[in-house]
Amino acid sequence: MNAWIVQGIGFVGVLFFLLSYQVKTNRGLFLCQSLGCGMFVLQFGLMGALSGCASLIVNMLRNVLLLKYRDWAWVRSKVTLGAVIAALAVILYCTWAGPVSLLPFIGVTVSSIGYWTNNPQKIRLSQIACNSPASLLYDILIGSWGGVLSESMTIISILVSIYRFGWKNMESSDGSIAEK
Repeated sequence: MNAWIVQGIGFVGVLFFLLSYQVKTNRGLFLCQSLGCGMFVLQFGLMGALSGCASLIVNMLRNVLLLKYRDWAWVRSKVTLGAVIAALAVILYCTWAGPVSLLPFIGVTVSSIGYWTNNPQKIRLSQIACNSPASLLYDILIGSWGGVLSESMTIISILVSIYRFGWKNMESSDGSIAEK
């Protein structure tokens, strides 16, 4: 497939990730991120970056599960989180392409732990401290320029959301952000 088209697919994913941290609910965040992940799954698959592709599929499934965080008690369970992390470990083993394969595993694992708290502050912290830097490095190494832009913009977007909503207002455990 044309390299420009493959790179363009990643740039569509960028748009969804930019929107994700500007919404006030975790539900909206998870939905936008799932759509962005879908674009990057397609791009990474076309690029042959299987560790990132498969990890993003788990990321998407995790986000879909988390849309039902309040409705289904089993979703909130640590066992479900453990199953997500176990799936990531199997993917790491099956798609091993050297140390670069550790980056999506570590990023999605740490962000999953943050997301399972349903706390907007911890979700953003897990993203900005681990998942985004790991993903940024992975994107650089595999040559996903949309991914590089996405993670760079995600870091900026998280910082904007912290400024916009206030760090203290993100301490909620009900998945919502208090007004500033």
